[in-house]
Amino acid sequence: MTASLDRIDKPEPRWQALLALIAVGCIYAALPPWFTVGPAWLLPAIIAVLLVPTITTHRMGHHSLNHALGIIINAIITLALIGSVVLLVRTLPGQKQAPLPLLLSGAELWLANVLVFALWYWRLDGGGPNARDRRREFGSRSFVFPQMQIERIERGRFGAEGWRPGFVDYLFIAFTQSSTFGPTDAPLLAHWAKGLAMCQIFISLSIVVLLISRAVGIL
Repeated sequence: MTASLDRIDKPEPRWQALLALIAVGCIYAALPPWFTVGPAWLLPAIIAVLLVPTITTHRMGHHSLNHALGIIINAIITLALIGSVVLLVRTLPGQKQAPLPLLLSGAELWLANVLVFALWYWRLDGGGPNARDRRREFGSRSFVFPQMQIERIERGRFGAEGWRPGFVDYLFIAFTQSSTFGPTDAPLLAHWAKGLAMCQIFISLSIVVLLISRAVGIL
């Protein structure tokens, strides 16, 4: 087999991760005030401010600074998400809201959880998108995607020749883990991925058990 099967020349698109970040900010702004840390506009404003240097450093080729800014943004939105879950745990028993608004808030927090951890997986796998672009390797270093389990000689037949994961693949991992509370079609290899997955699953369980059950009158 030729080396072309394992070399990817096309750069990884970033617009999907950018849309995910914007979506997290919009979701947080739409939450009721008792589920947000600080004003509802604060997190979207922080994301907007930090996105400017993040995009600029990427376009200028300052990859180390770009990666650091990406980590900072992810850390901030993760802390905001955890803060909302803590507020949920503290304030939910005394809330007398109608079930529908509570269900909507639960769905928003659950979706934010999916997006936040999809951004973590995308940002950290193989050292991040900048490192993956430089190496141009087939597959992933932290997850075992189905495409990686196809024999080399069969990759072209299944459309996996010259394949590597994009943001949508990490989004699918995050979605399925929040839905099934465990890894599905892409087993986890790296310790950091397992740690993040446990955190994501714990948050998802908290949202489902506390908020959804309260909304339907179980608590």
